[in-house]
This record gives sequence, structure tokens and C-alpha cells, in this order.
Amino acid sequence: MRKGICRRLMDVGARRVLASVCKGVLLLSLVATGYGQTPSPAYKAMGAVVSIDPTGFTIQTDSGARLTVLLSNQAILIRVPPNEKTLKNATKITTSDIAVGDRIQVRGHISDDQKTLLATAAIDMSKADIAQKQAAERAEWQRGVGGLVSSVDPATSTITISTAGFGGTKKTVIHVSKDTILRRYAPDSVKFDDAKPGTFDQIQPGDQLRARGTRSEDGNDFAAEEIVSGLFRNIAGTVASIDASQNTLSVMDLKTKKPVLVKFTADSQMRKLDPMMAQGIAMRLKGGGAGAPGALSSGGGTGAGAYGAQRPAGPPPGGGPGGSPGGPGGARPGGGGAPDFQRLLNRMPQATLADLKKGDAVMIVATQGTDSGGVTAITLLSGVEPILTASPSASQAMFMAGWNLGGGAPTGEEGTQ
Repeated sequence: MRKGICRRLMDVGARRVLASVCKGVLLLSLVATGYGQTPSPAYKAMGAVVSIDPTGFTIQTDSGARLTVLLSNQAILIRVPPNEKTLKNATKITTSDIAVGDRIQVRGHISDDQKTLLATAAIDMSKADIAQKQAAERAEWQRGVGGLVSSVDPATSTITISTAGFGGTKKTVIHVSKDTILRRYAPDSVKFDDAKPGTFDQIQPGDQLRARGTRSEDGNDFAAEEIVSGLFRNIAGTVASIDASQNTLSVMDLKTKKPVLVKFTADSQMRKLDPMMAQGIAMRLKGGGAGAPGALSSGGGTGAGAYGAQRPAGPPPGGGPGGSPGGPGGARPGGGGAPDFQRLLNRMPQATLADLKKGDAVMIVATQGTDSGGVTAITLLSGVEPILTASPSASQAMFMAGWNLGGGAPTGEEGTQ
């Protein structure tokens, strides 16, 4: 939910791309052979460059260790763009071209204490190229789609998602190919870098899903290049107790009539709904119509326009699968379709645990969590008493609008606090 999330997310993307480029002994053998050198039967490591010195550089490996890399006289250094999966466009570089922040894989002879590597080959991906790729991926996620999975069809490799607003529900068919990258959120984490490679059969109705790829002209179909999904919990209830020292609160779930322990982290988003907007939403839920005072609107006035223009929150690489689906029928200021609740949420005042008191009504998006450990809050919205009075099940419709799923958000746009 912070801009740092984007950096972590993009680092995951960069690591995945670089790993595909550098995968296995064969690739480095090709590098060495291509430049007339016998490949070394050596140790290899991958990580980020943290310092440069006259004889080489130091990297922080992906396992967290510091490794000093010394370059042999015959060391081969090449650079590949982040988007490349082959060596076709690799270029030869020198030590002076390597900079702090670059991603690099090195291969050579490791010392007995595992702290120094005499490198015979290295494949580098520059920090600047990574940043450019990050910007491109942010744009792709923002143009993507997100919503609640309503059905899955293994026979046609399609997933139908629903994005609901107070003016109607938009359904989009996601097409999955053999090249689609599938990732799955961890049970108690919304960080994209904690997500694991997933499979098609893991995606089930009720999951939150976000995809990037290509939308059809009519907006009804979407060819996915990458999908991130997970099962999240929607909680609507009242605050039973607050423990600020532990960053937790207990909520009496209106649906289950049982208390739920909710934990908050630095990535948890807390917002307070404006009273007039809450009343407007409640009136819409009661059938008061779009013209009701304070009602949500997809085209200015109280609602989207009341909080000023803002870019949509995206995911995956900084927001999660939440955010506006955009495109035809998507909600946006000045456009048609159902109102985009996520954008409105991002413009609402921030809140803290100190702003809450026992008996307050709240709506929460959280991880599935565990029976003993409780759940971790992704987003908490307070000031929702009128909404829950009008419709106790309102949280489900609002969550279907595609809330920004916290630290997993692939883009880390504004509003991910």
C-alpha cells in the first residue's frame, strides 16, 4: 500500500525476468562459448548490486547474504534488457557500466567461507532499464481488469469476473493461455512479493482477481498475460475492543455473530467515509436514486467529483488485484457505467486505530487468516453506519468493485497508504 510496495513488486518482476534469462548452466555456457571461453563449473548467485570497488562489486543475494564479487582477467560481462528472455539482444559491457541498484547474476569460483566469488561471467540488468520496465508494467496493470471471480471454466480456460457498483454489475471473461503467468497470494499476506506461482485450478468463485493484458473492443473479453488472485475475507460489523499497543481490534461480525481478531500492519489501509457520502450510498441502496444528496456518481458532483481527479489504483508490480477495471463500462469521473468505489475510497480521509471507538460500524477487507491468529486487514472503512443500516449485505457489493488489495498492489499508486 505504499510506493515502496511498487518497488518490491517490480523487484519481483525483475527477478523473474532475469531468472528466465539466466536460467541454468546452459545459458551461461552459451555466454562463455559465445565469447570464446570455457564455462566454469562454478557457483552462481543472483542479487542486487549494493556497492562498487576497483576490483569488482558487492551484491546482496536473493537469499539475503552479502557476496563480494571479484572479476577475473577473462571475466565476461554482458547486459540484457528486462524484457528479453534470450541473449539475442545482449550487449558486452565493462565493469564501469555496472552500477548500484543493477540486478545481476554472477558465476565463478566461491571461497570456502562463501563470502567471495571470483567471477568468470556475469549477466547484468541495469537499474535504469528496470525503472523503465516498472513504468510500463504499472501502465499495463492500470489498463487491466479486476473483480470478484463468479465462474471458472477449465474446458475453455476462461474465468468470468464481476465488478459491481451501485449502478449495476459488469462481467468480463478472462481468457487464459499457456503463456499466462499465474500467481496466488499467500494465506496471510497481501504483498505481491509473497505471492507464489499458481495454477488455473486454484482459482475459484469468490476469489479476488486482477489481470493485465489486452481487452477486446467491446470490453467484454480480456486476454490475460498475467493474473494475480487470492481468496480474501469481507467483514462488516462493529468494533468490540481496540488494542492500540498490539495494533489489533476485535470486530463482531454481523454475518457470523462471532468476534474476529483483526491485525493491522504498515500496509493496512484505513479510511473514514464522509457522512454525506455515507448517507448518499445508503439512499442508493434503499432505492433513493442517483439524484439523492451525497449519492455516488460516476460523473462528478458528490462522489467522484467531490474529491477531485485521481489516477486509478492498479496492481501486481506495487497495487494488488484491486482497482478500477477501466475500459468500456468501467467507472471513471465523467464516464458512464457503475461508480468506481476504489477511486472514491482513495480520496477519503485517512484514519488510524485511535480514531475508532467501541461500537463503531466498520467494513473490512482482510486476508483469510487462521482461526487462532486472526486476520490481517487490507482495508478498513469506518463511518459506514448508514450503509449497514440500509443494507447489512452492502459490503459484498462494495467489495466486488475491486478494492485495492494492499501490499500486493502491483502499482503502488496514490491511495495505497
